[in-house]
Amino acid sequence: MALSSEVDLERLNIEDYLSSDSIQEPSKKLQLRKDLLDIAPTLTEAAGAIVDDSFTRCFKSNPPEPWNWNVYLFPLWCMGVVFRYGILFPLRVAILAVGWIIFFAAFLPVHFLASGHSKWRRYIERALVEMICGFFVTSWTGVVKYHGPRPSMRPHQVFVANHTSMIDFIILEQMSAFAVIMQKHPGWVGFIQTHILESVGCIWFNRTEAKDREIVARKLRQHVQGADTNPLLIFPEGTCVNNQYTVMFKKGAFELGCAVCPVAIKYNKIFVDAFWNSKKQSFTKHLVRLMTSWAVVCDVWYLEPQYLRPDETSIEFAERIRDMIAARAGLKKVPWDGYLKYFRPSSKLTERKQQIFAESVLQQLKQ
Repeated sequence: MALSSEVDLERLNIEDYLSSDSIQEPSKKLQLRKDLLDIAPTLTEAAGAIVDDSFTRCFKSNPPEPWNWNVYLFPLWCMGVVFRYGILFPLRVAILAVGWIIFFAAFLPVHFLASGHSKWRRYIERALVEMICGFFVTSWTGVVKYHGPRPSMRPHQVFVANHTSMIDFIILEQMSAFAVIMQKHPGWVGFIQTHILESVGCIWFNRTEAKDREIVARKLRQHVQGADTNPLLIFPEGTCVNNQYTVMFKKGAFELGCAVCPVAIKYNKIFVDAFWNSKKQSFTKHLVRLMTSWAVVCDVWYLEPQYLRPDETSIEFAERIRDMIAARAGLKKVPWDGYLKYFRPSSKLTERKQQIFAESVLQQLKQ
């Protein structure tokens, strides 16, 4: 008790240093600042966006949990690394090289010498593209299970699928030759796009060019009308997502006035995460990562064709197809446009947020 009393006596009393006016009458200027700084709703919204950032989560690759954490498992992990990089990887590179040799030995003569027989030329080139895609899947030790009927060549239909990596196209192409709508890439991928995949009717675009969208839209309508064209494949998300979420579908594929055939793709991450983050990793490094893993395990579901309902808009139609794919592949839907991954948010959205905050401050001043 005595010690407590001594401590109380030694404490400074702030009231001894303030005038009686400042204690009895709070400053009006201080009250005004308090009102202006009353931004709790805005801070709450900002904190909530940071904590629940569902957009960024769509493009994150979750690293595998380490399992070589003790003296018993670490030697097994080291043996696995040596086997995958020292034996499996060279063997898979050799398999892929043999595939390319066979492909070019057959593709080049057909492409340049059989120009007068367009029907047979398209048939052989389509078979060769399916073959080289099969070699790619073999080079990853791909274990792919297909569910549902195999796609057929019919007019007035388009296939739409969720998008995780460029290997989505390879996995679907080995089963049936599709004409895909894809972003134009540089390097050796661009060479394959220009000189090989155009033979099966693929269409390329640059997402930064507004005029490309009009050209692609016109080519899409022409393609779906053809009776002998390859099935059209579109990834309406417009970007690669990490196979846990699905972002908004672009409505272009749902305005063609034809049957829409949903395709759901789900990867098993037990051996490797197939997600390709093109902003952090080149496609070559992505392929090397797949080829140095144990296997790529995947399920593909070809779902029932769907048609636009009389009372349905193209946006509602796209959402209905997205619901089907998300339910079948076990994906979480998020209300985001995948193009935000490449572009800054619109200035209109920023100005709207600023206007809301300004209105809240003015309301506080009027009180």
